Amino acid sequence: MNGPTDRSRFADNCTVRPLLKWAGGKRQLIPALEPYYPASFQRYLEPFLGSGAVFFHLASTGVLDGRPVKLSDVNADLIGCYRVVRDETTAVIEALQALEREHRRGGDNCYYDVRDNRFNPARARLMAESNGCGRSAAARYPVSLAAMLIFLNRTGFNGLFRLNRLGEFNVPAGRYREPRICDHEHIREVADVLRRRGVTLEHRGYEEALEEAGTGDFVYCDPPYAPLSHTSSFASYSAAGLASLDH
Repeated sequence: MNGPTDRSRFADNCTVRPLLKWAGGKRQLIPALEPYYPASFQRYLEPFLGSGAVFFHLASTGVLDGRPVKLSDVNADLIGCYRVVRDETTAVIEALQALEREHRRGGDNCYYDVRDNRFNPARARLMAESNGCGRSAAARYPVSLAAMLIFLNRTGFNGLFRLNRLGEFNVPAGRYREPRICDHEHIREVADVLRRRGVTLEHRGYEEALEEAGTGDFVYCDPPYAPLSHTSSFASYSAAGLASLDH
C-alpha cells in the first residue's frame, strides 16, 4: 500500500465523486469503511459496482495505483454507461448538455418525454438487437443512451434505477428546482479514473466475479439489500429482478 505522503496528496487533490446516484451508495459511509481496508493486497475486485463510491475513493487516494482493478455488475445499463463515458467522453458531454437545455425549458414534461419516448424505446431496441443478452447490450451501449441514463439519474426520484417486468425504466420525476445535469469537469474526472491502466469494466454476475477471487485480493461486496416488504424492494435491477437468494 502507498505511504501516507502519497495517500494524503491524492486525497487532497484528486477526490473524485461517483458519476451516478445509486440506491445503497456508500459515499457517506467511507470514513466508517476505511478502517477495514486491508493493509496490503494485490488486486481489487468489486462485483456489485453500483455508484462505485468505494472504488472512486480508493482510486482518489492512490491506493489502487499499479494494481489490477476489476469492476463488474449485472446491470447492463450501468456497465454500458461507464464504458461509453470512459471511451467517448466528449460525445456524452455534448449529448447531456443538449438534454440539460431541454430540461430547463420543459421541466417534468421533458423528463417524461425522455423516459417514455426516447430512453425506453431505444433501450428496448438495443436489448432486441442483443437477443436479450446483457453482456452484448453493455458492449453495444450507444452515446445517446448513456447520456439519457445520466440525465434520468440526475432528474429522477432519488436517483433510482428501476425496471418493470417489461424492462421499462419507470422511476418518476424527482422534485428538484434546478438540478445540475451536466457537470462536464466531473464527467471528465470520472472518465480519467476509468481509463487508468489496469482498470477493467465487465458485465457479469457476482458469482462469476467471485470465482476468480483468490489469496491477496481485496474484494468489496455491496449487494442489494433484502427488502423490508414487497413494495419497498429496490432490487428491480433488471427486468427479471433479483431472487431472495441473490441478496
